[in-house]
Amino acid sequence: MNPVTTASNPTGAAVKPQGCTNLKLRQLMRRVAQHYDSEVGKSGLKGTQYSLLSYVVKLGPIRAVDLAAEMKVSTSTLSRNLQPLVAAGWLAVGPGVDARSHLISATEAGQAKRAEAQRRWRVAQEGINRALGVERVVALHSLLDEAMARLSPGDGDDELSP
Repeated sequence: MNPVTTASNPTGAAVKPQGCTNLKLRQLMRRVAQHYDSEVGKSGLKGTQYSLLSYVVKLGPIRAVDLAAEMKVSTSTLSRNLQPLVAAGWLAVGPGVDARSHLISATEAGQAKRAEAQRRWRVAQEGINRALGVERVVALHSLLDEAMARLSPGDGDDELSP
């Protein structure tokens, strides 16, 4: 392990992680999600609904299987999450290229709802930037991207990448 010099470790002595990384990430995720949900919720959408609506606005019309792959969720999870947005009239499911396929698209009302929620999302993002500091947010994004790449399964392996 490489020595790390920080404010809490000024000598740069080798350090060992304390506690469970999974627990710490889950706690952080809950806190961040609460922050975004409280702001985006003012638009009438949950954070997950805003994300789904945003994907469809950006990529649609799109087949459910392709949308699920883009969002990295199962088709059953996608189907369950689509239902309230379709019921609200924000998304529509129409015919696809053949009788078995369907295309998901955002309605005009859905595009307007997404724009409203996007304004609330920006407020939430600016709040995170203020609370953590922009430099820390940029560093966090970089660290998360690197961790995701390192932990992604490789060419069919069940093992995590080194």
